[in-house]
Amino acid sequence: MPPRLGAFLAIVLWGLSFVATRAVLREIPPVALIVARFALGAALLHALLALRGQPLLPPRGRRGALALMGFVGVFVHQLLQAHGLTLTTAVRTGWLIGLIPIWSAVLAALFLRERFGVAKLAGLALGFAGAALVVTRGRIEPGLLSLPATRGDLLILASTVNWAVYTTLGHPTIRALGSLRATAGAMLAGWLMLLPLFFAAGGWRAYAALSPAGWGALLFLGIGCSGLGYLFWYGALEKIEASRVAAFLYLEPLVTLAAAVALLGEEVRPATVAGGLLVLAGVFFVQRASGSPAPADARPPTPQGPS
Repeated sequence: MPPRLGAFLAIVLWGLSFVATRAVLREIPPVALIVARFALGAALLHALLALRGQPLLPPRGRRGALALMGFVGVFVHQLLQAHGLTLTTAVRTGWLIGLIPIWSAVLAALFLRERFGVAKLAGLALGFAGAALVVTRGRIEPGLLSLPATRGDLLILASTVNWAVYTTLGHPTIRALGSLRATAGAMLAGWLMLLPLFFAAGGWRAYAALSPAGWGALLFLGIGCSGLGYLFWYGALEKIEASRVAAFLYLEPLVTLAAAVALLGEEVRPATVAGGLLVLAGVFFVQRASGSPAPADARPPTPQGPS
């Protein structure tokens, strides 16, 4: 597959993931969704490891790091996003996810001592202004940010910070083990951490309520977004420059916007679009100042993210 086509397909899958998640969450609770999704994703990635003749178990010296990656990038991140998506829309989630490269730049300045010039500061200001506009829907009212009025948006915002932290934590392990092996190991570790919550809540009973459409969306999330999406993304990174691949990240909110309107019938207000465009403009300025549109590893395991 041509690398640019692979990167584009990964972005389409991740952009659709928020819409699919919202659809499944209408039928089953968040923990049941996450456990099923990452069981499918981890199984697919480990099957790929086996096909490539790579070890399925990580080396002992890296297991602690993979456990930490699984906790931050799967357990915490997915719980934040799934619960957030029960309280906000896929459209606003897609726009707010665009803040991740900005948080990554902040962490790089704090921990890697990268320079933080005027262009980066301008980008941060635009990004925060855009996020505030998305969260407040353009309304300035007393107590607007008090819970629970914007709790879903605030959970999604917290997940963007968490993902940037995850990227920083996972970077050395991804470089040492390779993207596929590190992603598979972290995904399996995070999935195992979710199982106590799943069994405590009797999560297996929720699957009886899934409609055929819900099962389809769940399979799409597990196999498509958590499996094929990362395979396509890292396949592209192996063949062309990271900065060129990362430029496709700017398309993700647009994919989410189009899908949420077409498939979920969500309303799009002018303030949401304006705030989202400010977020993207802030990301552009931050990454232009740092010399590349986004960190090479800004989209590792889940996402959704990413998603």
